[in-house]
Amino acid sequence: MTPTAAEAKTDAVWRERDTTPAAIEKALRGLLTEARGRSERYVPARSLNLVCIVDKDYSGEVANRLRGVGRFAASRTIVCSVSPKQETVDAVATIAVPSETESHLHAPMRETVVLELGPKHLRHLETIIDPIVVTDVPTVVWSPHDHPDALDALLGLSQVVLVDSVDEPDPADAITRVRSLMDRSYIVDLSWLRTTPWRERVAATFDPAPLRGDLRLISNLVLRHHPESAICGALFVGWMASRLNWELTPLSVDSAGTRTGLAHT
Repeated sequence: MTPTAAEAKTDAVWRERDTTPAAIEKALRGLLTEARGRSERYVPARSLNLVCIVDKDYSGEVANRLRGVGRFAASRTIVCSVSPKQETVDAVATIAVPSETESHLHAPMRETVVLELGPKHLRHLETIIDPIVVTDVPTVVWSPHDHPDALDALLGLSQVVLVDSVDEPDPADAITRVRSLMDRSYIVDLSWLRTTPWRERVAATFDPAPLRGDLRLISNLVLRHHPESAICGALFVGWMASRLNWELTPLSVDSAGTRTGLAHT
């Protein structure tokens, strides 16, 4: 499960069943040393750790998302693949280098570690992950399949928590969860990022000075969204309210699933 498979080749692989964090860290150091011995152009990429906690049955879906990142992949990606019956920690570590680079340029090596874990390992997951992450670079944690115990265990180790509020069926639950995390970590919500183009368009539309006053004339706001993206609509309305000093009432939902609310200044 190499996130940069589209533009990188696997240069070295190590695997071990019933292993330990110390053994994994030692193996990674060995793989990096061996790779550098094959070419002086190979250098470790050092920008970001990404720790993903995923259900094993859906790990392919997450792998596809990570492959889409391409050259923006983390320098070290650690995937915790959780299986209900897993009793031991099994690991596969790989080193990947770009398949094509200019001959005079360094070729950054990126590491991927896939850990096969069981639910019993999640509550104290930081004891497994801490020895494996690269020190002195930020660590991002992403848990797309929930696993709150694992996420809570890694909050002290990470600088950023990546969430996607669209995964929560109820937008109110999604916002409650994010707000609870905001007190303990810096949050990046993919649902919020998806609203960026629309926020930019609205801001650009009303940026000319003669049009700014028209913002105060808005009396009705209708948002159409994908059925699974209600949270994106809610976040967009929240952004509008924060910029225009609107006070919002709670949303009500009718039999057709339409959410309505009031805003006043």
